[in-house]
Amino acid sequence: MTINKALLALALGVALAACSNAEQADSAAQGAADAAADAQIAADETTDPAVADTAQIAADDAAAAADAAADAAADAAAATTHEGAEHAADAAEHAEKAAEDAADAAEEVAP
Repeated sequence: MTINKALLALALGVALAACSNAEQADSAAQGAADAAADAQIAADETTDPAVADTAQIAADDAAAAADAAADAAADAAAATTHEGAEHAADAAEHAEKAAEDAADAAEEVAP
């Protein structure tokens, strides 16, 4: 009986960790999507033709990073191991950072 309880506790711990990683990845994907939306708004509001292309490229980069974050979040949710979910969640967070950086670039060039 004690071994069964220990195995059950271990299984619950792994399940909770996987859930936590999936939630972390989902949060990162939402943050990346928000950054991509901000970048596109900045690009759309750019009135100077000299920087409009640069702002749109930054917005496109942010959108690509948001797509990567969404893919990583799906990978985290589908991961069958804790390590796989953790790596996918980390990838989603890196993609979120890339989207935020691209949004910052779009906002910097927009007047």
